[in-house]
Amino acid sequence: MPITVTEKALGKIKELVQKRGPQTKGLRVGVKGGGCTGFQYLFEFSDDDPAQHDRVFDLDGIRIYCDPKSYLFLNGTELDYVETLMESGFKFQNPNVKSTCGCGSSVAF
Repeated sequence: MPITVTEKALGKIKELVQKRGPQTKGLRVGVKGGGCTGFQYLFEFSDDDPAQHDRVFDLDGIRIYCDPKSYLFLNGTELDYVETLMESGFKFQNPNVKSTCGCGSSVAF
């Protein structure tokens, strides 16, 4: 099952890509070591082409890159964008997560 993106998240990504300019080639998502429980999500715009072994998803003209190791942890994840009175930002809805830390910025698989 691939990584999916909600309509709201896709709209926000498109808005941010437009603000960044034409040098933006894609959005890199992944996981990296760190945080209270072991891993943190990676979410960054890239001015580079994807690496040779990256999984690449094209969503309405937006390319999302994910390295093979991260894809093992993110397979089946939905990327959403939430806006409430208390917070706004991108959220990973990941069925593979076993636990999160108290602040919600790191996860364990």
